Amino acid sequence: MFTANVFGPLINAIDCCPWGTSSGRQKSARQAMATTKPLYTPEEKIRRDATIWTLVQGILAPIQFLVFLISLGMVGHFMATGNGQSMAEFSVVVKTLVLYTIMITGAIWEREVFGRYLFAPAFYWEDMVSMLVLALHTAYLYALYTGALPPGELMTLALAAYATYVVNAAQFVIKLRAARKQSEYEAAHSGRSNAMGAA
Repeated sequence: MFTANVFGPLINAIDCCPWGTSSGRQKSARQAMATTKPLYTPEEKIRRDATIWTLVQGILAPIQFLVFLISLGMVGHFMATGNGQSMAEFSVVVKTLVLYTIMITGAIWEREVFGRYLFAPAFYWEDMVSMLVLALHTAYLYALYTGALPPGELMTLALAAYATYVVNAAQFVIKLRAARKQSEYEAAHSGRSNAMGAA
């Protein structure tokens, strides 16, 4: 019972064999898509498309990634050569400020769409990792301000924060791609249903 409850959904999510059997395997990836819970309810999708915060998030996300790439280059340069310490440290501060901005506006977006500022079920694990990202970036600011860490360890902390940021960004990309595929499937399915009804 325990094994079936825990591993059954995981197996069904990845097992898309086209030859269905009595063992309960999925018949196709399309069938799996049809049984997957949508990321947004119809009402949440309307609120998502109506709020200005969706556009704000869409603008801030690539800006943050660009700042991350520039800062990563500066941090890497310092770690490799020992030069450019001030610029590397400043770049991480800028990256952290952009992170705070996108976290605050993202919480507002989540409130507008899902009715809560954080940990809406649709983005629960993404928000959990975001908290770790935020904690590591904040720890960097604290260590920089207090001088608690020497430069090498400070930059190592920055890299740890950046590694979690990359994981978190990948989470959101995967989730949003899944939502897009679900929307495409629903639109196609709705079009076929309308065509059949007209016939």
